[in-house]
Amino acid sequence: MRASLIQIAVDPDESVEARRQRAAFLVVAQRGSDLVVLPELWPVGAFAYTVFEEEAEPLQGPTHEVMAKAAAEAGVWLHAGSFVERAPDGTLYNTTLVFAPDGGRSAVYRKIHRFGFDKGEAVMMGAGEELVTVALPQTTLGLATCYDLRFPEQFRGLVDAGAETLVVAAGWPERRRAHWTLLAQARAVENQAYVLAVGTAGTHADIPQAGHSIVVDPWGEVLAEAGSDEEIVTVEFDPAKVGATREQFPALKDRRLGLAPPS
Repeated sequence: MRASLIQIAVDPDESVEARRQRAAFLVVAQRGSDLVVLPELWPVGAFAYTVFEEEAEPLQGPTHEVMAKAAAEAGVWLHAGSFVERAPDGTLYNTTLVFAPDGGRSAVYRKIHRFGFDKGEAVMMGAGEELVTVALPQTTLGLATCYDLRFPEQFRGLVDAGAETLVVAAGWPERRRAHWTLLAQARAVENQAYVLAVGTAGTHADIPQAGHSIVVDPWGEVLAEAGSDEEIVTVEFDPAKVGATREQFPALKDRRLGLAPPS
């Protein structure tokens, strides 16, 4: 399976519409990949709280339209990162869209864990409530966004729902980059799954971004890692390694806590 992680830079001097079109161009350029992944809140910047209200879109707004078209043109599964969604009741959400190779929408995930410690995203946005997986022909994706990476119980839930490849779209700050790498590897090892974690480059609202998008295999080995600038990381990996790893080292079978009681 071939996956391309687009570590797009968010430049405050570039308009949202211009970045949408540029992101679409970059997606289409990955024709030949099976899966393409964009980062968190790339249209506006993950820390650009002051423009969330202004730039919020309905679910089937301009980002949905442009990304659906790009997925179809490239013929790829597209995890379109996330954008600021305005729900019909006015609530804002940090929302991920996944599109099939024909451009049809396959999944919607609203970020469960909101970052900000009683400010920013934590008070401006509603919290998602549902774990979301997406069945591709080669593997089942489990979806998470940025701050979710710090909550292992979400990833356990995704694995219990069948996830074999955990996809994390993020706008992770440079000052905590060591945590980003550590947690991505930890989520891979403890769940015996691939982790595809893609961040942004550039600076959002004076917050330098970590970049360093990373692909980790079920043993915790780093298969590919970006630098700090805008970059596309493409990697080939074998989805069958998840099942083989879980069979060779069946740690997940020894779980005793957090399991549903027998019926």
